[in-house]
Amino acid sequence: MPDQEPLSADELLDIVDERDRVVGQARRGDAMAHRLRHRCVFVQARDAQGRIFVHRRTAEKLVFPSLYDMFVGGVVGAGEGYDEAALREAEEELGVRGLPEPVPLFSFLYETPEHTWWSRVYEVRCELPVDPQAEEVAWHAFLTEEELTRRLPEWEWVPDGWEAYQRLAQWRREKVER
Repeated sequence: MPDQEPLSADELLDIVDERDRVVGQARRGDAMAHRLRHRCVFVQARDAQGRIFVHRRTAEKLVFPSLYDMFVGGVVGAGEGYDEAALREAEEELGVRGLPEPVPLFSFLYETPEHTWWSRVYEVRCELPVDPQAEEVAWHAFLTEEELTRRLPEWEWVPDGWEAYQRLAQWRREKVER
């Protein structure tokens, strides 16, 4: 019988300090329960027409179940780099193999009274047919920028993805101004 992947709560994560330096390790469930700072990746995936992959998370997700997200991604495993995690998470959630390396854009510290993680935002072009992971994705579609903008006030979005989306929009505005 093949090895089973660990349950999401049992994944081992690197715990990091306020400067994103590794200071220890903990199970994902413990990191969430005790608000231990760890690492996360956000990947904005676009299809060949430039539309953005949007999905609703499954009800079984450990964090932010059943909410909508405009990124694929997740936690960075213990000993794993951001870039490696971005590619792994994008391929897993989109259900594809052979994606180009996601392009890193910027990092930020996400902090709320309940959660804290260092976040790195990426973008990737996915020209392959997607087959999203049923354990992760309850619904999905590729939306144009205009369609996504219309949905922003209508749907309940994951708060960290919402913050990453706002920061990405600001990052793009500043890039144009330079």
